[in-house]
This record gives sequence, C-alpha cells and structure tokens, in this order.
Amino acid sequence: MPTAAFGQLVAGLLDGMGQSMNAVRPTDDGLLLRTTDGFLFAFLEDPTTVSLASVQRLVGLAGDDAKRLAVLTPGHLPLALTEAVVRAGGSVVDSARFAELARGLGLGAYLGEEPRPAPAERRPRLLPSAQQLDATILRAKTWLDWGVPVLALRFYRQAATSKPEFVPARVGIGRSLLALGLVDDAARTFAEILAAHPDDVDARLGQASVLGAKGKVAEEIRVYRTLLAEGSERLDVRTHLLAAEIAEGAWADARREVEAILAIAPEDPQFRFLHAATLWKTREEAAGNRERDRARTLGLEWERERSLAEHLGLPPPIRPAGGEPARRPSRPAVPSRRPARRNPAASRRAPPRGRKRK
Repeated sequence: MPTAAFGQLVAGLLDGMGQSMNAVRPTDDGLLLRTTDGFLFAFLEDPTTVSLASVQRLVGLAGDDAKRLAVLTPGHLPLALTEAVVRAGGSVVDSARFAELARGLGLGAYLGEEPRPAPAERRPRLLPSAQQLDATILRAKTWLDWGVPVLALRFYRQAATSKPEFVPARVGIGRSLLALGLVDDAARTFAEILAAHPDDVDARLGQASVLGAKGKVAEEIRVYRTLLAEGSERLDVRTHLLAAEIAEGAWADARREVEAILAIAPEDPQFRFLHAATLWKTREEAAGNRERDRARTLGLEWERERSLAEHLGLPPPIRPAGGEPARRPSRPAVPSRRPARRNPAASRRAPPRGRKRK
C-alpha cells in the first residue's frame, strides 16, 4: 500500500492536472486513476518492487486501447517493465521526468527539494485567471515538445475546461491525441474546431496530419499546398509539406520545398542536410556532398546527422576521428511521421530547464 506522503504527492499532481482524488483506487503497488476520457494513470511509489505480472495487469486494465495507459513513478522503472508498457502502446513518466512534473507544479518539496524561486516578471501583469490559463498552456506545450503527449493532453484539457472557447487549447488536445496514436479521436477534435472556426490554420494543419496518419498522404499534401496558395507564410506549413513529400518519396517536390525553406532560414543546418538528401535522391551527388559539408560547418552534430540519415533511409555518416561526445539530439527539422513515441529510453532523459525555444 502507498504511504501517506506518496498519497499527498499524487493528490497534488492530480490537482495540478485538473483531476480529483475521489476516483483514485489504491493497489499493492500504488494508486490508480481512470479519467472520464478513458485514460488509466498508474502511480507507482517504488518501481523496484513492481513485477512484470503487475505491469501486465495494468495493460490488461487499460483494455483494447493500451495507448491510454500512463505509468508514473518517482524512481527508475526497470527497463523490461518500461518496454512492456511502451510495446503495448502506453507511456512511462519516471525518474527525472516525474521529478520535473512535480517541480513544475510546485511539489518539489515532496521529493526533498528546496522550493524554486518565483520567476521574474517580464510582462504586464495579467488577471489571475489569465495567468493560470497562460501557465497551463505553456506547461502543455512544453510536455508536448518534450515528447510526453499523455501529460500534454491533461494540461490542454485542463485549459479547455477553464475556457472552453479557447481554440489553442482545443488544437493542443487534437495534437496530443494524434501524438498518442489516437487518430480517430484527434480527427473528431479537429473537425469540431473547424466546424466553428473553418479558417483556423492550426486546426487545418492538424486535420492534414490526421490524413497523413491514416496513410492518405496525397490528400495531406493537397491541404498544405492549399494553405500556401491561400497566402499562408507560416514556416510550419512548409515544414509539414516537406515531411509529407519525403514520406511520399516525392524527392523532386521535396527539393523545391526545402529550397523555399532555405530562402527563409538559410543558416539552419538540419534543413541544409535535408537539402543534401534531396540532391542525392535526385542524382546530384556532388552538390549533395557540398550541402552536407555546409550543414556540418553550420553546426550539424554527428548524432543528429546519424538520426536524420536513419530517418531518411540513407547510409549512416562516418564518425569523426577521435569520436565525439554523445549529445542530446535537437528537435527534428521536419514533423515526425510517427503518431506515437516508441523509444523507452525517452522517459529517462531529463528535460531541459526553462521554456524551449521555437
């Protein structure tokens, strides 16, 4: 049975996520909560005492849609158990990720940490309700950027509950559902937004991404091209289009698109490397090699180049003489074509401090 201190910590986490302790059920390993939207949250106090059979029971409790299972624990969940959850489609938030969740909600004291100092005020004061909404949206965006959509969804839903007409919160819900692989739920969310706001670019981007997730890449590409034809100058429209063209194997089109992006962001090393890839794929090897070298000169790290090459089906780069220290890969230059995160090690990397630059 969980200790009283752990129960208080979980109560604080749920309150911060807009949930209630009333529906929590204690188990031998921790506490369980099934939310009204069908997610199962398992809070495990000591992961070293959890067995594979216990994890398999959790997967079974999640039912046919184990993507809605989230396991949260302050310690390291053993790798075999993490893989069992992720393989079923669930999410794991453990160790550093769990600690960051607690800190972000002002609960670091439960982990034996000193309270964080209040951030310096950098903008005009907002009404308390607006400040709370702003903080919730920022928290949701941060977790989505860090690749933990199950937490992003909770905070986006919390924001939408406090202000139902706030479109960015509803778009965030759709993006989080799509990142979790809940494609039909995401499609319904974007359709509801567009029924009331047919010109919302973010919702149209989300709807296009749903088409891609369903394998309708040609239709997805048509949506992006329509947005550009209507005069949208947003770089993210072009990056989504580039990702879709790469997924479709339309390398000549992808080359034209990445060249248009480089006209806007000429010093971006990842787009330089993507340009190199399109040149190689369109049989201009020498020009591609020059672009790859330029990308490296602009700061493309070996680990990131290796990751991009793997994603594009290219031969891996040769490691520099003497090796290079392992570095955390930066955010991808193009949107991922995979709706859900499948890397068990991802939950073990400590997230960066502060707001992530876009």
